[in-house]
Amino acid sequence: MNTITSSNFNFPGQKSVYKGKVREVYNINDDLLVMIATDRLSAFDVVMPKGIPYKGQILNQIATKFMDLTSDIVPNWLIATPDANVAVGHLCEPFKVEMVIRGYLSGHAAREYAAGKRMLCGVELPEGLKENDKFPTPIITPTTKADLGTHDEDISREAILANGIVSEEDYLVLEKYTRDLFQRGTEIAASRGLILVDTKYEFGKTKDGVIVLIDEIHTPDSSRYFYADGYQMRQDNNEQQKQLSKEFVRQWLILNDFQGKEGQVVPEMTDDYIYSVSERYIELYEKIMGEKFVKADVSHIENRIAENVNAFLASYTK
Repeated sequence: MNTITSSNFNFPGQKSVYKGKVREVYNINDDLLVMIATDRLSAFDVVMPKGIPYKGQILNQIATKFMDLTSDIVPNWLIATPDANVAVGHLCEPFKVEMVIRGYLSGHAAREYAAGKRMLCGVELPEGLKENDKFPTPIITPTTKADLGTHDEDISREAILANGIVSEEDYLVLEKYTRDLFQRGTEIAASRGLILVDTKYEFGKTKDGVIVLIDEIHTPDSSRYFYADGYQMRQDNNEQQKQLSKEFVRQWLILNDFQGKEGQVVPEMTDDYIYSVSERYIELYEKIMGEKFVKADVSHIENRIAENVNAFLASYTK
């Protein structure tokens, strides 16, 4: 089960490398970013000790496909995908917030609600909801963009503006783009028998001052999907929803007494469990994308990526 869990490339014109929870980003001549989607698995802001076969390819191909499918409503950073695990785009200055939008009371929001909270990121939540109920209208619940090794934190629109994290003019654009992207994602999901439950978007500014979508979009790591068929019946019967997202990993960790809290130890990830997670990601890819997943050659992943990226950079002209 060959995986890529870290990289140490030295591309022409390379200025720096940023290593996030899952992606590694190479700055080329302060002009381009080469973003490598590794096979690392992150949950509760903790990177798991073993990689998941094909996960990076799956995330990269879903994200870049959705960039194409939404480029008519929101500009994005993407230029090319020279490798199954790689996206290349314009260098941008990222906003220090993640724009989380929720159509349903699920995941983190459901856990907060169950704890008695009725205010999330400055948004008042109605009484009488149960887990996975649909909100009257989608709500935006931003988080701070955490540094590596720290947790993202909920933050309100008011606090973002009051602390000057984002200007009001820019934040209005981020809100509009977030709602537009979520609407498009909801429509695409519905056409494939899915419900887009919640997701997050990240944005940045190009050197020309244009706000663009960056990073991933509508992937299983950034989004939660339910199967539409039987959704209401499961809600009426107080049953768990059938879903496609990384939540199944979080639930496995919770059952094994791990939620990323101090003193907790990541449970052992056996080969059988890792294989099952990989299969779930492939299932998710095929359902979201509406096409068969084609596995890339993973016999020499690092060599493959290096050859493909170097060939692209050698031929790239602005």
